[in-house]
Amino acid sequence: MRMSDLITHEIIRMLNESGANTAEIQRNEFANNIGCAPSQINYVLSSRFTPEHGYIIESRRGGGGYIRIKRVVLNHTSALMHIINSIGDSVDAMTTRIAIENCIESKIITPEVALLIASAVSGNVMQSVPVESRDRLRAALLKQMLLTQIK
Repeated sequence: MRMSDLITHEIIRMLNESGANTAEIQRNEFANNIGCAPSQINYVLSSRFTPEHGYIIESRRGGGGYIRIKRVVLNHTSALMHIINSIGDSVDAMTTRIAIENCIESKIITPEVALLIASAVSGNVMQSVPVESRDRLRAALLKQMLLTQIK
């Protein structure tokens, strides 16, 4: 497992255990516990725990500083529309993977639906599409497939 995935899974575990969808960390201490550089924590927070992914980050600097990660809880349709609207006109493979994982963890889609979506936007499918068009096609497919999940 890559370090960024390990950090992500640990933060999500903390969010799930909190009962309040909130995790609070001290960056240096958290990095020491996981065995990574503090900058890797920053990278994961800025790339995977964004408002587009359904999270709010608060921080306080200084000796007693902290980083608080809050998971935004929305109803099923609102959550799907929030994700669909955040995709934009193009989306890369990594962002797509993270969005799908977040949808599974939030129970917005089932693992079976996630597998279908991931297969439809996979590198194997996209290899026949010109490179400059792949991210636009991936975004269109992802949005359309997520729209089918609105109940």
